[in-house]
Amino acid sequence: MSGLWTVLLGLALLALVASCVWQAVVSARTPQGAIAWAIFLVAAPWIAVPAYLVLGQHKLRSKTTSYRQTVAATNQRGMPAGPQEPHIVSSERLFVFSRLGGMPAQAGNSADLLINGDATFAAIFAAIDGAETYVLAQFYTIADDALGNAFADRLIAAADRGVKVWLVCDRVGSHGLSTAYRHRLIKAGVQFRDPRAGSHRASRLHVNFRNHRKTVVVDGQWAAVGGHNVADAYVGRDPVMGYWRDTHLALQGPVVSQLQTGFIRDWHWYTGDFIEDQLDWSPSPFAPGIPAVTVFMGPTDDHDTGALFFVAAITGAQRRVWVASPYFVPDVDTLSALKCAALKGCDVRILLPARADHFLPWLAAFAFFDEVRHAGVKIYRYKDGFMHQKAMLIDDDLSAVGTANFDNRSFRLNFETMVVVHDRDFADRMRDMLHTDMTHSDRLDRNLDSQHIGIRVGARLTRLLAPLL
Repeated sequence: MSGLWTVLLGLALLALVASCVWQAVVSARTPQGAIAWAIFLVAAPWIAVPAYLVLGQHKLRSKTTSYRQTVAATNQRGMPAGPQEPHIVSSERLFVFSRLGGMPAQAGNSADLLINGDATFAAIFAAIDGAETYVLAQFYTIADDALGNAFADRLIAAADRGVKVWLVCDRVGSHGLSTAYRHRLIKAGVQFRDPRAGSHRASRLHVNFRNHRKTVVVDGQWAAVGGHNVADAYVGRDPVMGYWRDTHLALQGPVVSQLQTGFIRDWHWYTGDFIEDQLDWSPSPFAPGIPAVTVFMGPTDDHDTGALFFVAAITGAQRRVWVASPYFVPDVDTLSALKCAALKGCDVRILLPARADHFLPWLAAFAFFDEVRHAGVKIYRYKDGFMHQKAMLIDDDLSAVGTANFDNRSFRLNFETMVVVHDRDFADRMRDMLHTDMTHSDRLDRNLDSQHIGIRVGARLTRLLAPLL
């Protein structure tokens, strides 16, 4: 009888593996993703099947539908003050990003680089302390540590003086956030929506689809977006990671309303509540100000907006493509775009951290270095601590800062935000910032075959999983 049960169990496992492989093949958005899952499922089913059940299926149709309904519902209700039509500009450089993100390119903005955690949180805390009517805050990671509690103290102080506060974090990124921390905020009157709590639609979203956005909006007049999360590591207090190199962007002008729109969409998706009539939709423009546009991207989009964002930026370059990202796991399209840009004579540079915070993406990057270097792409590895910024400079006039990494997760799986700025003076500041980072980096001049055997073998194996990283 035990032999019969063994046979039946084996057949059941075989059927489950076959079913998962079939689902991976028919539902994957790219052939590479389908192949990666199929190989993983067949080679290591005892690990791959549970992983696929948790992480697989590129898009959950019901969640895609629900988020699109949220976007439609918020768009249909419109903004109380109306769109900022006088500030909409016609910019060939921003046109494709406007189409991708569904937001108009608007002039009348100011943009300031916030380099590293001290500058970023000094600006965010000052804005919260000066808030008069409301604060919208969204982060991938909020930790119950010194910085996290300083952040909570300011939100609570704002709520105590009558400011309305809305706060969102991600269930995966903030998995360690204590119940006491959440209760302290809620007790003070902060409208806090942790996706782990309650039965809202987003709480049932696959853990593979994460809200990686990091946005603060104050009174509809000031906003910040970029790579920093709310945790001690992001101000260099982690003894393991050490110095933390990151970049945020402080904004004023009409683009603030675009970031505000992204927040209310996510809030409605999490809660079903509309809050736009409680917000200010008339940000004070700067004269003349600079043109900018926000690009929201995520797994519920009609297109792979994240991947198309980078492809559009790179293929539109004529002289320069500088990309700073903590991870480098390109897909076929972004890899080809980088090579084509280098082959046509652009100065293409990729700035990455020399050390790893997530080992598999760090290892997989080595499998792509030779291919892009042979086309003329320069790889720089930042050596003064860990670099986490997400920034891009195209030619001498186009810059982007936000939350999207140069990897498949940001291309297709995460909800991300990038702000694109069309301005030469701002691009000069971006150039100086990134050039300084490169002086604290080593240029990679070794091919894969000259690396340690662990990297040689591991990189080639990990590349098979690139669509999942």
